[in-house]
Amino acid sequence: MTTSPTPVTIQPTQVSDDPAMNPNAEPMARLLTIMARLRGPQGCPWDREQDFASIAPYTIEEAYDVAAAINRNNLQDLKEELGDLLLQVVFHSQMAAEQEAFTFADVAQQIADKMVSRHPHVFGAVDATDSDAVKEIWEQQKDAEKAAKTDNAAPPAATSVLDDVPLNLPALMRAQKISKRAARIGFEWPDLAAVFDKLEEERDELQEAVTMNADGAHHHLVHEEFGDLMFVAVNIARHLKIDAEQALKDANLKFEKRFKTIEQDVASHGKTIHEATMDEMQSAWEAAKRGEKSG
Repeated sequence: MTTSPTPVTIQPTQVSDDPAMNPNAEPMARLLTIMARLRGPQGCPWDREQDFASIAPYTIEEAYDVAAAINRNNLQDLKEELGDLLLQVVFHSQMAAEQEAFTFADVAQQIADKMVSRHPHVFGAVDATDSDAVKEIWEQQKDAEKAAKTDNAAPPAATSVLDDVPLNLPALMRAQKISKRAARIGFEWPDLAAVFDKLEEERDELQEAVTMNADGAHHHLVHEEFGDLMFVAVNIARHLKIDAEQALKDANLKFEKRFKTIEQDVASHGKTIHEATMDEMQSAWEAAKRGEKSG
């Protein structure tokens, strides 16, 4: 039989001179001290073993947890999740400091400078009458910063306006970003109607690929054409000023809600979902839709 470790109770007299253990210490300084201690020689074995690559998945996960708390409209959860996300920034900064690359203070300084630079309509003499003008100013400042980096660095083998769009973004989000970036330099459909025409074209090509794949020998074409169809759909979202990633998340939640209603309806008739016919499930689905509209 295994036993759980006994919780350690820290008495105030033990921690009065230790900033890591002092709840009255300045919070940011305390957090930085704790992180340095965890990574130190007498710190946590797990924390000491980590590097940027091993921590990156946790950073992404914490960002999603923040978004989930916002979707739940739970501010207490949001406070906790923002703390978890902040810890990720502190963790990466500590590892960088150990390599004498940069510190948390450098990170904070750089983002502060960037916010001032990208808001000349607030901290400078530039006028911005609405959010569209602000977005344009933001992109102009980003372009200027990118050009300055290029001027100050050795020229790469090749450059692209898409190079700085992160590869590890969710696919829908990345599709929207790279198409927006291409559109900014003029590679764009003339209007929304043209994008819908392209969607129809891609749908036809997908159907052709499915027909060609009747024997299973052309599945790669089905894969490719489906991707093209999705990419054009994302561009429709961009033209409509819809966040494609969030729209799909909302559609997932709506489907889950309706499907659970189907399960409840089937159960009320003494069946399991596995015993229900398609007609029964479809009827319950339509009833769920009607209930949403009447509600």
